[in-house]
Amino acid sequence: MKYQGRIQHWDDAKGFGFVEPNGGGTRAFAHIKAFSNRSRRPVNGDIIVYELKKDNKGSYQAHNINLLKDYKAKRVTSAKHTAKNKFTIVFLTCFAIALALLTFFNRLPATLVFAYCAISGVTFLLYAIDKSAAEKNRWRISEAKLHFFGFIGGWPGALVAQHVFKHKRSKAEFMRVYWALVLLNLTALGLVAFNIIDIPALPNGALTSLFNR
Repeated sequence: MKYQGRIQHWDDAKGFGFVEPNGGGTRAFAHIKAFSNRSRRPVNGDIIVYELKKDNKGSYQAHNINLLKDYKAKRVTSAKHTAKNKFTIVFLTCFAIALALLTFFNRLPATLVFAYCAISGVTFLLYAIDKSAAEKNRWRISEAKLHFFGFIGGWPGALVAQHVFKHKRSKAEFMRVYWALVLLNLTALGLVAFNIIDIPALPNGALTSLFNR
């Protein structure tokens, strides 16, 4: 259960003080180590959000403490991520349904569906490799290659990878290019579906050379 209270008798040199809950209640001991993801050190009078637990002696201690400002910021960030995740699920579901219907009514060849799935799988792996390389300070996959595979049909896999690995989605310029290429890909798909353009036959060895780029 979450409580809200005000810090009192804070000794910054020793890193502890007490918290008096708003509206009255049990006063609890608060230690600097019980704060999580704090933006600064606490001071007397700070409003905090915390949980209560008892130590071995039966005394109350505050734990999982957040400064009120940090707690609100974390909730806003969490809400944004939740909204983005919902958008991703809805967007990909709509795309999958549209692709299935266009294939069912012979507007698109079934091989195109398999191509989207295969290239998306490869793109997902590329993001996973790049994320791992970034964390281990190793050779990275270029953004140009990630964008290329997204443009030729791997953007669904890229979108999933961005959320699974929390990779690239905070880079505004990268995401602007990503969505521009998604729009171009979907435009090309629509032109093919309504027979405005034809899909050229790929020469022998084209797919092999594509994945070796």
